[in-house]
Amino acid sequence: MNERELIQQCKANHYPAQLEVYNRYKHMLFSSSVRILKSREDAEDVVQDSFIKGFQKIDQVKEGVTLGAWFRRIAVNASLDLIRKQKKVVWAEETNVLEKEYEDIEIEDDSGITVQLIKECINELKEKYRIVLVLYMIEDYNHREIGEYLNIKESTVRNQYKRGKSQLLELIQNKSKHELKRIFSTSQGSI
Repeated sequence: MNERELIQQCKANHYPAQLEVYNRYKHMLFSSSVRILKSREDAEDVVQDSFIKGFQKIDQVKEGVTLGAWFRRIAVNASLDLIRKQKKVVWAEETNVLEKEYEDIEIEDDSGITVQLIKECINELKEKYRIVLVLYMIEDYNHREIGEYLNIKESTVRNQYKRGKSQLLELIQNKSKHELKRIFSTSQGSI
């Protein structure tokens, strides 16, 4: 069934079509939510709530909009709402221009860098930086959209992105050096 037919079937409250939409997009919504929330349980709740809300408002889906993107937007909004409710992050306005531009840190040896290491480093960032980085770098939202989601100025988003990126690169560099030392010290003992 193509996307257009699927939308029409869901608008008619056709359960098999709704189940197909759920099965197509549940992993994508979960991935987006868990990256923002860092909690599997909260992400699972958000995904369920997002599908319920999405099917209740399915009539609002406009021509040309993909269901996956539409449901993902609902899940991202719900994830950010949960963070606000839990008051995990204070989005302080940063209106002044950055005093110094953060220079990109060059990572000399990337052999110790793994996807797992990058995920760990992202999760170690302050929430306000981590969320902005996840929304921008992984979820592919622009600074304006993130500002709208978080109800903060675009300049604040840009500053938090730059600071978060700088901190992330430093963490990756430091941890990758440590990981390489650990690997080499372990392998030397076994030779």
